[in-house]
Amino acid sequence: MHTEHDWITTPLTAGLLRGALDVEHTEHGLLPHRLPAAARAQNTDQQLAMAEAQPSGVRLAFRTAATAVELDILRTKRDYAGFPPRPDGLYDLVVDGRPAGQAAANGGHVLSIDLSTWQGEVTPGPVGTVRFTDLPEGAKDVEIWLPHNETTELVALRTDAPVEPLPDRGRRVWLHHGSSISHGTDAASPTGIWPAVAASLGGVELINLGLGGSAMLDPFTARAMRDTPADLISVKMGINLVNQDAMRLRVLGPAVHGFLDTIREGHPDTPLVLVSPIHCAIHEDTPGPTAPDREAIANGRMLFAPMGDPAETAGGKLTLTVVREELARIVKQRAADDPHLHYLDGLTLYGAQDAAELPLPDRVHPDAATHRRIGERFAAHAFNESGPFSASA
Repeated sequence: MHTEHDWITTPLTAGLLRGALDVEHTEHGLLPHRLPAAARAQNTDQQLAMAEAQPSGVRLAFRTAATAVELDILRTKRDYAGFPPRPDGLYDLVVDGRPAGQAAANGGHVLSIDLSTWQGEVTPGPVGTVRFTDLPEGAKDVEIWLPHNETTELVALRTDAPVEPLPDRGRRVWLHHGSSISHGTDAASPTGIWPAVAASLGGVELINLGLGGSAMLDPFTARAMRDTPADLISVKMGINLVNQDAMRLRVLGPAVHGFLDTIREGHPDTPLVLVSPIHCAIHEDTPGPTAPDREAIANGRMLFAPMGDPAETAGGKLTLTVVREELARIVKQRAADDPHLHYLDGLTLYGAQDAAELPLPDRVHPDAATHRRIGERFAAHAFNESGPFSASA
């Protein structure tokens, strides 16, 4: 049993974090951000502000002989008014590259969102603590993956042995951008989101810019990717453009070109995979926008429904089928001068046959089993000997 005097408190610094592009010093401690300050300054969307501050793929990483770890945090948990509370976010412990435990925090704020208005109200709460005990004896690499779906301010780190930043192990850095599916909505835990599954199988360091509701070809996101050191890059786009009815076909092509051009300014020869949307039946041939299904919600089920009309595609409205065709065309055109650019059809990660076996619970987001399947399939495609992310790429 540890007492107060057994613990060593280690100052929390950016040097102990992996997967964050910026940190903010708050009145409580350290708040990881997945977009840099310059990008955040140009954003006016509350959804993106919330998404980028949720530390999907972010982990504390250090070397220690400690057998016990405590982490004080102040979380902000998201709930929906009229629905049962969502499960608490989990903290995944990884020791020497292998799963070693899970824990949840107590305390914290609760953000309650009204689905009829998408407005939120915060109920304040206290700082909580996450504990891991019975770690293996001896020096080891320790990672604590933060909840992918809860804003997390890091307040204090305590261990029963000294801590030092995790040394560079020479692993390649994979920078990925996508929507809520890449962010990890409905995944079981932070190491269960599909990019984390793929990164583990590929033996790479993940920087996850999966931003719920916000894969919108924003120029400031492209600039953040341009300026972030990376050995491998992927961009998964399409579903948010459709379900927010964000643009028409006339605008899509130039916007995609501009996004890729910006990334290439900082990474001219880096392997870059453009991934089209996975299967989503409600938007395969029906444009957006997407809205909560009022009848289902009245019956206590969280489901989404399409608001568009298939006939509107003649006027340039986007469907997932249209987006896939356009992305494939753009990659084929650009690849003539960019041999390191690759296209991956999202239907190879999750298609109609997969949907019959593993349907999307809310019609948009994969469940935990599907996250694993997508991650395994991406890794099998990208990291195989002839894949775009092979060791010889």
